[in-house]
Amino acid sequence: MFDKLEAIAQHSEELTALLSDPAVLAEPETLRRYAKEQADLRPVTTAYLTYRQIRQELHDNQEMLASEDADSEFTTLIKDEVASLMARLEGLETELQTLLLPRDPNDARGVIMEIRAGTGGDEAALFAADLFRMYSRYADVQHWRVEVMSASPTETGGFKEVVAAIEGKDVYSKLKFESGTHRVQRVPATEAQGRIHTSAVTVAILPEAEEVEVEIDPADLRIDVFRSSGPGGQSVNTTDSAVRVTYEPKDRKGLRIVVTCQDEKSQHKNRAKALKVLRARLMDLLEGEHQAQLSEQRRAQIGSGDRSERIRTYNFPQSRLTDHRIQLTLYKLEGIMEGRLDEVIEALALADRTAKLQAVEA
Repeated sequence: MFDKLEAIAQHSEELTALLSDPAVLAEPETLRRYAKEQADLRPVTTAYLTYRQIRQELHDNQEMLASEDADSEFTTLIKDEVASLMARLEGLETELQTLLLPRDPNDARGVIMEIRAGTGGDEAALFAADLFRMYSRYADVQHWRVEVMSASPTETGGFKEVVAAIEGKDVYSKLKFESGTHRVQRVPATEAQGRIHTSAVTVAILPEAEEVEVEIDPADLRIDVFRSSGPGGQSVNTTDSAVRVTYEPKDRKGLRIVVTCQDEKSQHKNRAKALKVLRARLMDLLEGEHQAQLSEQRRAQIGSGDRSERIRTYNFPQSRLTDHRIQLTLYKLEGIMEGRLDEVIEALALADRTAKLQAVEA
């Protein structure tokens, strides 16, 4: 590990020199690439330089300890300092091991979030709307931008389905563990007897894909236009602006992806949104097929992220949230539904890092 850390520290010094090179300063694209690379290395180099400094301090103290009278008051102070430095080194070693873990290449991306009502009828649709508000409020705190790509609202104020693009810094790294089935237990407003109902909503988190990453042959697309409509079929647009994109590649029999967008009044904007969602779904499909080929030992222990997997329960009568993958239980549901998700997301990220470290050590 330390040979690798030395090489990283040396490369960081080389990048610092390059960033002040006039030839590099004259090339904006090269300058941007080097600056980003150095920024990516900074957490590792900072931690490693701190580690080297503390290790040197420990060495110096141990040398003083060897030369002092074992019964002197000064020796007691040095022993306390040595114990403190050794504890800090141990913590830094764990931190450095974590920092050296391969970073998910999608972590810095924005996402396409798809929320769909499952079992539970109107109550499931209402909870789908509640989840969308929860994630939107969390996005506001993170200074992310949320754009609704398509939505199927119900007359009761819920969503049968809502698809949104979320863009900002490290969106996928924070939301990627939200994929799965979210179960809610609460008393619906229409329940006269006060009985608790159980409903389910599925959430899909797809990393955004660029056009150059996912090739789509135009010959494999069928694009239909029609008039937008609201709940109950009420017309919300008198022109054919809604777009339905159907993707059926000729070289993959049986594969069919359909995306519909009608939120914009412009047909061109709806078409662009639909293709954006299609690219994300297709990249998710391709990555899923790749992951399926990997050994079980490399699968994260907090769950596969499969949207058929029940990951979390929201129990409103008890104000309790339970994440079943990491056995996390919090009795602060009201705040969580207001978008205060940090404690949940940080616990999931920690469990993921721990699982990866255990896999490396094994």
